Amino acid sequence: MSDHAFSGDISAGTQARDPYRLNHTGRHAVRSATGHGEGGPASKFVTVTYGFWIFLLSDIIMFSAFFAAYAVLAKATAGGPTGKDLFEPTRVAVQTGLLLTSSFTGGVATLATRRRSMAATQFWLLVTGLLGAAFLFLELQEFAAMIGEQAGPSRSAFLSAFFALVGCHGAHVGLGLLWLGTMMAQLWVKGFRPDILRRLHCFGLFWHALDIIWVAIFTLVYLLGASS
Repeated sequence: MSDHAFSGDISAGTQARDPYRLNHTGRHAVRSATGHGEGGPASKFVTVTYGFWIFLLSDIIMFSAFFAAYAVLAKATAGGPTGKDLFEPTRVAVQTGLLLTSSFTGGVATLATRRRSMAATQFWLLVTGLLGAAFLFLELQEFAAMIGEQAGPSRSAFLSAFFALVGCHGAHVGLGLLWLGTMMAQLWVKGFRPDILRRLHCFGLFWHALDIIWVAIFTLVYLLGASS
């Protein structure tokens, strides 16, 4: 979802709204700006997006710590099962397809939002949620199977790091689904209001960030683990 998605509704502050222009007009007035920005104060859309990017960056830093811990402990199996013994490439490939497809349908929902089509927006958001729920179901099924095989997080340092990293991502997907359901309800009741559009924009950023993190997990944890 790009910043242009809602440019028709939520634009940066215009010169006419700039309280620092002091009633001047033309190029001279722009040059005489007082350091608060030529276009005046940033719009709510810009400030909210900026703040949400800071949140996403902090979240990525947290995941970086989990990735580092996993890299250090990946060989510390304590005589227990390794990734090659536990991971099912087919299941993980299906999970990856579901999550990446959900990101695509989320983008289609954004296009429907730009057309102000309530039915299409709700439909594609619902498809996005169902794909995310299917991904989460497969992940929980994998965790349950591993624990049933006495390969839970307390079995070895490797499994502790694995459950911490993959489980943290799964928790984010679960919270994202809760957020998505809330947004669908708000959109249905309140319509395409600017505050709803801002929240949908932030949700899109959040969901795409989860995709990026999952691609890293898929590559570094599952592919390398199954081949080692």
